[in-house]
Amino acid sequence: MLRHYRMFAAYNRWANAQVYAAAAELTAAEFRSDRGAFFGSLHRTLNHLLVADRIWMKRFTGTGDAPMTLDAVLFEELDALAAARDTEDERIMAWTGTLDETALAADFTYTPVTQPIGVTQPLWTALAHFFNHQTHHRGQCHMTLTALGKPSLRLDLIYFLRSEGREWV
Repeated sequence: MLRHYRMFAAYNRWANAQVYAAAAELTAAEFRSDRGAFFGSLHRTLNHLLVADRIWMKRFTGTGDAPMTLDAVLFEELDALAAARDTEDERIMAWTGTLDETALAADFTYTPVTQPIGVTQPLWTALAHFFNHQTHHRGQCHMTLTALGKPSLRLDLIYFLRSEGREWV
């Protein structure tokens, strides 16, 4: 299971790079255009992904900044957002590299932003949600880009495994 999560950390970094490269081709108006995603625009969706990752990583590690709301806008400009995303992806990669099977199986307790009550579950289940959440919202990023008339992105895990992710096969 440990290798599985390390693969997802690498895939996450790769997929984010694909989305950010596509976002860099947009005009400022397109980047901020509400296209019906849960957080509206690509700008706000990418900010949400960074917000959520920071919240989870603070829970997982006990360090780092954790915004208090899920819709916080951490960065207005794409360049700053992309740099922060790169840093967070490297942090995720490094942290998953420190895990062992005992840590994954251990109970993990946190307090959700949306409900201030403690939740306890095995770490591996929280980590599964963490990576699934990223994939979910990257799908919304893909939809937003498509709604803007941009070419479809190939974000499926299998494309990662066939290219940069060959070490995981």
